[in-house]
Amino acid sequence: MVGQFSELERKSIEPIALNVEDGNVRGMQRFLSDIYWDEEKMLLKYRSMIKDDMGEENGVLIIDEAGFPKKGNDSAGVVKQYCGTLGKVENCQVGVFIAYASMHGYALLDKRLFLPEKWFTKEYKERREKCMVPKRLEFKTKPQLAVEMFQGIHEEGNIPFKYVVSDTLYGNSPEFMVALLHSAPFIEAIESSKGKIYFVSIACDTLCWLKEPVVTDKEYKYRGKKRIKKVVQKGEKKPIRVDKLAENINDYFWYRRKVSEGTKGPIEYEFTKREIILCRDGLPDKKVWLIVKRTLDEKATYSYYISNAPENTRLKTFVWLSGIRWAIEQCLEETKTELGMDQYEVRKYPGWNHHILTCMLAHFFLWHLRISLGKKSTAYYSIAA
Repeated sequence: MVGQFSELERKSIEPIALNVEDGNVRGMQRFLSDIYWDEEKMLLKYRSMIKDDMGEENGVLIIDEAGFPKKGNDSAGVVKQYCGTLGKVENCQVGVFIAYASMHGYALLDKRLFLPEKWFTKEYKERREKCMVPKRLEFKTKPQLAVEMFQGIHEEGNIPFKYVVSDTLYGNSPEFMVALLHSAPFIEAIESSKGKIYFVSIACDTLCWLKEPVVTDKEYKYRGKKRIKKVVQKGEKKPIRVDKLAENINDYFWYRRKVSEGTKGPIEYEFTKREIILCRDGLPDKKVWLIVKRTLDEKATYSYYISNAPENTRLKTFVWLSGIRWAIEQCLEETKTELGMDQYEVRKYPGWNHHILTCMLAHFFLWHLRISLGKKSTAYYSIAA
């Protein structure tokens, strides 16, 4: 970590070991990739420190992913997949992250290396062994990894928070939408946590109703046996796509709001909100808020979100939540540019986890100094403002 805080241009093991007093390349490589760390205990202590410095009742958990371009096929979890860093499909590793933001600052709370399904096939058995992938590990989708981290943090009870925000990449992913709106482990995990509010991006073709349709029983035969299924009653309106709904909202109901301050002045969008009933397998499902954000361009670009916030929630709360994702983007950007998060050369599964953990600790240490010096965060905007 002394090397991570240094002025070195590249902060992988070898240049750090060669430039830090008593550094040893082999020793550092072994320490990072082969030695057992009690990560659970380290993270518990780490999150207690975050609570002491940043803990706040209206805190926000933010979920995002980051891509790490890699050459070759020998690093844990590496395949050709979408890499957000490059904005295209490329050979890379992908990490799923959860961060915390409050009026005091922001920090990464947890991480998971995403291992694509093919990494659990027989063809990859030798690679798994070389990369020291734990034998007990099973394939999990990115939403499942997000749920795992969220539940762990919630059950631990160290970090106070009220809101959970997920990244646009997840909302626009068909895989995530199936998990979100159908099997819904992510939403259910949050809804089962009393008093927690989610604000999640969704795809433009998500179906909904403005008014809940009447559902009736329909009798049918299957293999000679009578069965009954729920169907929307004849004559009821069909569900509509959220983008079609947004296009038909009169300009009178759109409100211009400032999301943040940019280098060239205030960053503004127009917002509107509607209560809707989501459509699941052709039937009415959850009643939620639909929040729509659009740019001020002549050809406006739209973004769509859903939230389980209470009925009396004001628009400015949703405006604030739509901009808070900036905090995790800053976490990832700062750890990459300042602390060498993406400059590692480790290939093993434990090595990736240990390297990312040291980056998280180093980033928080810098925030700890900033807070100690009395400097406030600009990434969090108070609801009361």
